[in-house]
Amino acid sequence: MIRKKSLADEVASRIQEQISSGKYRVNEKLPIEPELMKSFGVGRSTIREAIKILANSGLLRVQQGIGTFVEQSTSNREPMDQRLKRAKVQDLDEIRQLLEMKIAEKAALYRTDSDIIAIRGHLENRKRAAAAGLIEDCIEADVQFHIAIAEASKNEILADLYRSVSIHLKNWFLQTHPDAAVFEETYNIHEQLLKSIIAGDAKKAWSVAAKITGHVSQ
Repeated sequence: MIRKKSLADEVASRIQEQISSGKYRVNEKLPIEPELMKSFGVGRSTIREAIKILANSGLLRVQQGIGTFVEQSTSNREPMDQRLKRAKVQDLDEIRQLLEMKIAEKAALYRTDSDIIAIRGHLENRKRAAAAGLIEDCIEADVQFHIAIAEASKNEILADLYRSVSIHLKNWFLQTHPDAAVFEETYNIHEQLLKSIIAGDAKKAWSVAAKITGHVSQ
């Protein structure tokens, strides 16, 4: 299925063409929002979204209270989601392993009561799914367990990275986990991780997460 371009995408493409053609040069300031709205015949929200798209790709630089400037004339930064889609699963898994240790450490320091409730809920779902032999449900509950830990870390970038990586790993997990046995076998160590987060023991949380990811022998 081909995704239909949004109005903001269209405006972003046209601004990118203007930059590429030399209408706006590197470090040059773009016209103010009302002028861009008039030029493209769109509303303020569309202009802002288009600017955000181009800023995220590295083409534009937004300086609060000053204006929007051209950062570079061509975008050589591939969107992270696209980069993850074509990454080797082994590379993705390595990133996941590193992230799981860091988010566990941070979650032990910054988790709230509601975070603990969410993490425990996903762990219980994981346990039930494993007992019932529901492999897809096991994988989903396991991913959500770690995402909840990532959210508890209170580092939005870490959480976003973990979500993005885990999405692309789900199919691989289905191929490498033929049944739910491993999820039953690893329940206790996942429970240890939760307990170390509840205890606020960042060092222990890192250590247990390392064992889970296989960096340290269990």
